[in-house]
Amino acid sequence: MSTEAKDAAAEAPVKEPAEPLFSKKNKLLLNDPLDDSNPITVQVLGICSALAITVQVKQAVVMSLSVLAVMIGGNLIVSLIRNVIPSRIRIIVQLVVVASLVILVDQVLKAYVYDVSKALSVFVGLIITNCIIMGRLEAFALANKPWPSILDAIGNAMGYGWILIAVAVVREAFGSGSIMGYKFIPEGWLISNGGAYAHNNLMILPPMALIVVGIIIWIQRARNTKLIEEH
Repeated sequence: MSTEAKDAAAEAPVKEPAEPLFSKKNKLLLNDPLDDSNPITVQVLGICSALAITVQVKQAVVMSLSVLAVMIGGNLIVSLIRNVIPSRIRIIVQLVVVASLVILVDQVLKAYVYDVSKALSVFVGLIITNCIIMGRLEAFALANKPWPSILDAIGNAMGYGWILIAVAVVREAFGSGSIMGYKFIPEGWLISNGGAYAHNNLMILPPMALIVVGIIIWIQRARNTKLIEEH
């Protein structure tokens, strides 16, 4: 090999090995939103739906899956077109993408789980303005490749979803004596049937959702002290 060829080979850029699909960095995208950067209990986003649709577990599950679908689709689409989105209209583009996905999800819910769709009412439509979704599109999907963007969407949607489901379990269990509509309190225990137990109707009111979320935040910070803010 000639000297020129050797010099050219030496100057050629070394190709970096491809990052594994589930590298340590990518795993953090899935794990952090479940605890350290939870969108509801740490970032205090998406509180409205946590208060409004957590009376029943079924509603919370459907809402969580809806947000998951919209977040994955939104992050993926925005990440794919990130290099061609003009900076001045990026928010408008993101809203159009999210709105289109929400309309699609809403139609699917009306077709297959109409009763839940009716109970969720306008809150499915309000996914369009969910701060969690718009925040991840702006802060992450616009600056990252599709695969990390998908993982980020899954992580944040799961972090949002488990809080909703946990709150709904507590509220439905104590407020209605049921989980997913299945009664676990024997009818004979109820005061109306001569027993000594009464459902706590306070649990089905929106303020109790805020109290339950507050208890979750307290437990989370007691277990993970690095989340405690210093004043």
